[in-house]
Amino acid sequence: MPPAVAALIVLATIAAMELVAWASHKYVMHGFGWGWHRDHHEPHDKLLEKNDLYALVGAAMSISMFALGSPLVLGAAAWEPATWIGLGILCYGVIYTLIHDGLVHQRYFRWVPRRGYARRLVQAHKLHHATTSKEGGVSFGFVIARDPAALKRELRDQRQAGIAVLRQALED
Repeated sequence: MPPAVAALIVLATIAAMELVAWASHKYVMHGFGWGWHRDHHEPHDKLLEKNDLYALVGAAMSISMFALGSPLVLGAAAWEPATWIGLGILCYGVIYTLIHDGLVHQRYFRWVPRRGYARRLVQAHKLHHATTSKEGGVSFGFVIARDPAALKRELRDQRQAGIAVLRQALED
């Protein structure tokens, strides 16, 4: 496979993973998977959360793709693009970890951005955490962040419609 095609597969996979992450966050983590995700929305001082199990799901997806693309595992039946898809999933996982766990939740380093897109990411995710239950909510993506003012309006409308329950500080 030409290197340019492999690179395009990796980049397309990274982009597609933001859509997969958004849908997983909205419909799985805030749906039937809330049991693993709940503690991520609650204050705690633990190093790990049940929510971190979702990283293992992402790792399993990446490892599975590497296996499907490996002649060492599948011999002649290996499908080479799967290797590059696996690498794209892995790269998205690294980006997610740096942005979500590192920048937004400051689990690995302390830096509060004052302007630019990094600030917008932090604001959008903080607004996601404004709800106290799995219902309602905004900003389910991890790398693409909508305008915080629009997210605040959406949260207000959800609260008024009885869909979302907001933390006390945001209701005032």
